[in-house]
Amino acid sequence: MDEHDVPLTGDYGGVCWIFAFSDETALARYALARGEGDREWAYQRWLGARLLDAAVPAVGAPCGVALDVGGPGALFPPVAGIVPDRVAVDVTEEWGAAK
Repeated sequence: MDEHDVPLTGDYGGVCWIFAFSDETALARYALARGEGDREWAYQRWLGARLLDAAVPAVGAPCGVALDVGGPGALFPPVAGIVPDRVAVDVTEEWGAAK
């Protein structure tokens, strides 16, 4: 969470990415990489499925999840099979894909 209790996000390639961390060590790597290892980082625990099925659609724009962005991680892009079809960029016409 940032200083306003909003989930950490970033934009890349026209996609909003929600930053998620698998554990406190991964969050600490991210904080150190940003040069902010000396401040307190608030966080919430969410199931990955909840992020993909509830948080991603709530954004209202193409959105995926970036796991452990401070060190070896993974991207879960907004495509069918990862996020709900109604918000998948390769399925919905809202973001340019033909049905």
